[in-house]
Order: sequence, then structure tokens, then C-alpha cells
Amino acid sequence: MSSEFESFGLHPTLLQAIDELDYETPTPIQARTIPLLLSGRDVVGQAQTGTGKTAAFTLPLLHLLDPLQPHVQGLIVTPTRELAIQVARAVHQYGKHHGARVLAVYGGQSYDRQIGRLERGIDVVVGTPGRLLDLIRKGALDLSGVRYLVLDEADEMLSMGFIEDIEAILGEMPEDRQTALFSATMPAPIRRLADRYMRNPESITVNPERMTVAETEQRYYVVYEEDKLAALTRLLEMEDLTGVLVFTRTKLGAAELSDALLARGFQVEALHGDLNQAARETVMERFRRGRVAVLVATDVAARGLDIEDISHVINYDIPFDTESYVHRIGRTGRAGKKGIAVTLINSREQYRMRTIEQHTRQPIQRAKLPSAADIAARRAVRFLEKLQPGLDTTPAQERDMVTQLIAAGYDPANIAAAAIQLARAKEQQRPIEDVREVPPPQPRPAKSRYGKPEPGKGKPTPSKSKPERGKSKPGRGQGTPERDQDQSERDQDKPERKRSRFGRIPGQQERGMVRMVLNVGKSHGVRPGDVVGAIATEADIPGRAIGAIDIQQHRTFVDVSEKHAAHVLQTMQHFWMRGKSANIGIAE
Repeated sequence: MSSEFESFGLHPTLLQAIDELDYETPTPIQARTIPLLLSGRDVVGQAQTGTGKTAAFTLPLLHLLDPLQPHVQGLIVTPTRELAIQVARAVHQYGKHHGARVLAVYGGQSYDRQIGRLERGIDVVVGTPGRLLDLIRKGALDLSGVRYLVLDEADEMLSMGFIEDIEAILGEMPEDRQTALFSATMPAPIRRLADRYMRNPESITVNPERMTVAETEQRYYVVYEEDKLAALTRLLEMEDLTGVLVFTRTKLGAAELSDALLARGFQVEALHGDLNQAARETVMERFRRGRVAVLVATDVAARGLDIEDISHVINYDIPFDTESYVHRIGRTGRAGKKGIAVTLINSREQYRMRTIEQHTRQPIQRAKLPSAADIAARRAVRFLEKLQPGLDTTPAQERDMVTQLIAAGYDPANIAAAAIQLARAKEQQRPIEDVREVPPPQPRPAKSRYGKPEPGKGKPTPSKSKPERGKSKPGRGQGTPERDQDQSERDQDKPERKRSRFGRIPGQQERGMVRMVLNVGKSHGVRPGDVVGAIATEADIPGRAIGAIDIQQHRTFVDVSEKHAAHVLQTMQHFWMRGKSANIGIAE
């Protein structure tokens, strides 16, 4: 029996389940949260996925259940059905000797089955906001007796636009309930929610100096956009993998990348919004069992995934914001295990890595891709590793064939070499594709306070002779041709009128683009990444089809490629951005 968990004073049946699960030492979030919840306090916990927060809120909930009450006593709200299923499974594991009855409710499942279970009696309901509200409105779910509420991954529910639904659910519950809120990040709307609906909550923050898991090794590779697939295949061949989660920006990108990797011989599945619930569960089960080595997913499709033994998270497309980066890589390096987070970027995206470093307060190293020779050597090592166990147990039939070849005059070494070549024929179907090296950025020459290169640094100091007749001196802000070369290349197509912060000229749209307007803006906390992410994901179009963005106080203008404009208007009649219902139309 675990003496450290015994010190919390948990019910013996819960301690028995903990012992059977081989839990020995509480994680930091468990050690700080469980005593507070057992004492009846409200708690706001900030902790990353994989830190043990499910046990932190589930064990006190089960301990506080009243076995004589027939109604629902505990409610756990999660952003996605996958997470609802996983949390319900955990509640069942911890409470299997405690007699706790738990039910997961989520969209895509039969109402009749869920309503039937509720009618027979349930102690703890775990569910997504939409299905919970549906059951409440049908009169099938009564929350008037709930004593314990958990809001799990609150920031994800905010980003998915569920805050209004959560407030509606809270209105169906007694005010004297106990509430626990857990979130990886704490944006202002989540803090306001806590202030409004919680009673003097105790704030618990685990490891505030590091926004990402300490056990996760982070690195990035700078590659040309057209070489990203070749770079990814090299990494998949070179690394020691036990499960890989690859993130793309759009569901179309996920499907295309999955097909490309499948054609190269990798065991891969795609997880995207077009899959129905049964197909999603099949894909997830194959991935958990190791039948699929690589899972390609979008942020939306991967929300709520809680899978053990993911050795690598690979950002094939860099996320638009740092919060998404933190959520993505939080799926590896869990429960004290080593994890690796890899990001592929082009040279123009390097500033995003610097932003992520500043936000997470962790350095992210630029790494060099393995060479073609490295991959060839790795393939040879892996082949020998597979071959060696069979050398001691060679079947008689194969030995007879070798004997016959030797008797025919063939050299044994040549026989073995030919056999190896035949056995490795599949590798020839997966050639090692070229990846061009992207040179690191060159440092600019050191400047003096007057803008000229200092003597001995950078370019030679020009002579101080007077300019030739007819040639003017550089004026203020003008500089020399050499100094202005980069700027002139950037501005060669720049119109005379001043551009806005995001490159858009007020009142003028980009050529080949259609100007659209969204009913959200600065007052709603909208950022450029939100706009690009919403349109690229919801309409399933490439990011390059989205042009200049001009965010105003209460609305946002965005240019979209003429090729995709009609599709965007058709598919985005209603969507969520920053917790607000949004729509898009043609700008007048």
C-alpha cells in the first residue's frame, strides 16, 4: 500500500485501486490539490496534460460521494468526446472497489442509451458541453443534486467556443457546490469565469517557470517548404519511435501527408474532422495497440487525446500561437518518460520559434537533419538487428538451399550478400530523397551610431572623399545601396500609400484576392493567427490562400484567394473564434 497516498486520508477502497495501478508517489499537482479538495475548498489548477491532474480531481470526488444518494453527485465537463471517454475510464479504474457508477456522455452516441443509463442511476457524469445541455433540455439529466463539479481543460473549451454552454450548465447546479477548474493556460476569460462562479478558490500552479514538460527534448529544423516531406521521412527513419503524433494545419493536409507517408511504406493513419465517431475510435485503438506507428492529425481533431507512450510529437506545420504549441508537445514526455518535440519550419518562420522560446522560457535548439549516408547506415543496422536472432535457428530448408549453392561453386559470402540484397529489396522502393541545406542567417555588419559599418567590422568603411558632382549624399532614412538592398527587395512591389501593420493597404485588396470581413476584432482578443487558423481549418484551404489581415476594433478584414472565396463563404456561415460566434462575408 502506498503510504504517501495513505497520508491524504482517502477511503481504503480508493487506496486499494491506487495500489493496483502501481502508483507510489503523488505528482506535484496531486500532492497540492488532493488535500485542498478533500477539505472542501474550490481549486483553480494550472498544469499541463500528463501531470496527473485526472487523479488529482477524481480521487477527492470519489471520496466525497454519498452512497445513499440516488441522483448525480459529480459532474466532469471536458472539451472533447475522446477526453470524456478517457476521464470516465479513469473514474471507473479509481472507483471500481468503491461502487461508483460513472457514465460518459458525448455527441455521436445514442441518446436512448445515455438516457436509459441515467434513469437507472449514475453517481458521476463525464461529458462534453453540447451533449450535457441537450440532456438537460430533454429533462434526462438533473444537476440539482450535484455537489462536486470539475471543468477540465478549460482553455480548450474557451478556444472551442463553449464558454456560453458552460455558463448555461452552471446555471442548472446548486451554488453551494464545490468546483475544481483545471487549465494548461489561464487566459483572461477563464480567470473571469473562475471569479464569477467559484468561491474564493485556491490557485495551484505547477512549475510556472516552464510552460512545457521538462522531460521533453525540443528541437527544430529549417528546411525549404518543398523539402518538408523528405525531411520528415528522414526523421521517421532515424529516430527510435514508439508512437509519433504529427500535426498539420488542415484536415486536407493531414490526409495528403498520411497518403504520402503510406506510399513510402510507413504505418500511418490520419485523424481529421471528416471521420465519424466509430472511425475515430478505430483509428485511436489501432494507434494505442501499436498497429499504427504514426498518427497525422490537426489541432481540432487531436483535442482531448490522452495517449500514453507517444515518443515524438512532430509539428509538420508550426502552430499559429504558442498555446497550441504547448498543448501539442504536452502529449509526449509524460509520467516522467522522455519525450521529443520536433518542429519543421521554413526560413521565414524562424521568428515564430523565437516567440515560442520566449513564451515557454525554454531554449529550442536548431538541429541538423541526418544525411543520406546516416539513413543508409541506420537501415543497415536495423536489418542486422532483425537478422541476428535468426542466425542461431536457421530452418533446415534454407540451409539445404545454401548447401546446394555452395556445391554448385558459389562463394558463401556472395550467397549471403545476394540473399541480403533480396531481403532488403523493399528499401529500394523508399529512396532517400534529397533535402537541400538551408544556410543559417548571416549576421548583419556591426553599425556605428551613425549607421555606417564600424572600422574592422563587416564591410570596409567607405572613403571620406566628397561625392561626385551630380550625385547626392544619402539623406535621412536613405542609406547606401548596399545597406538598402534587402529593404529594396522587400519593397519592390510596394505601392506609394502606407501599408497597415499586417501589410494591407487600407481600402485596397491584394491582386487576385477577395476582401472579406469577420464580425470579430481587437475587442474580442482576435490575433492574426486566429484568423488564419480558423479559415484554414474550417474551410480546409492552404494558409498561402489567405492574404493580408487588418484587425480593427470590432471587425476584421482578410483577403482570400479568388479560387477559394466561394468555398470559404459556403463553409463558414457559422464558426467560433475566441469564444464568440463568428461569421464571414464579402466586404463592401
